Amino acid sequence: MEMIVASAIGVLTAGGIYLILRLRAFPVILGMALLSYAVNVFLFATGRLAVNAPPVLNKYADVSYSDPLPQALVLTAIVISFGMTAVLVMIALGAYLEADSDEINLTEADDDASTREGQGA
Repeated sequence: MEMIVASAIGVLTAGGIYLILRLRAFPVILGMALLSYAVNVFLFATGRLAVNAPPVLNKYADVSYSDPLPQALVLTAIVISFGMTAVLVMIALGAYLEADSDEINLTEADDDASTREGQGA
């Protein structure tokens, strides 16, 4: 089971990095979401992957139990990342409606700066 979870984390991370390196706004947002999911699965896996084990240690539990702290951290991270993804989508949507494109153009700012320097501004 650990191999499946580790592979899933690797695939989510690779997909997230690939999408972040795109020059469009919405794939970048999806890539950030995939990376946050990869981190959430990693944090969840740090709490020990125990099947049919109680989440809290009590006097009737065996030696293996799941740690509830990573589960609480992941639940909080899911809520925060969902809210931040919604904010980023709204910002990207506003930029798309303003510019009629969601392309991230890094050379346009350099061209504007060199034109201003040539005019003495």
